[in-house]
Amino acid sequence: MLPKKYLPIVAPLLMSILMVFIMTGVITAYNTGVDAGFPGRWAQAFVVAWPIAFTIIFTMGKRVQGFAAKICTKEPENKLAGSSE
Repeated sequence: MLPKKYLPIVAPLLMSILMVFIMTGVITAYNTGVDAGFPGRWAQAFVVAWPIAFTIIFTMGKRVQGFAAKICTKEPENKLAGSSE
């Protein structure tokens, strides 16, 4: 296992790999179909997209989390047990 100090790099790395793996697979299959050449096209799309995704997540991730925290500030309303609403 890695030391905790690597978390700011490992988290965006894993998130970008997962996101790009799924998205390029789906989009490549949708646009070109699944045939014998599919794995090569998918790999090529992955190689192009992954560095872009990693850079965006690495540089913008904290800002997006901060923005999401500002959007999600409302506390849930407490419903009283047995209320007729």
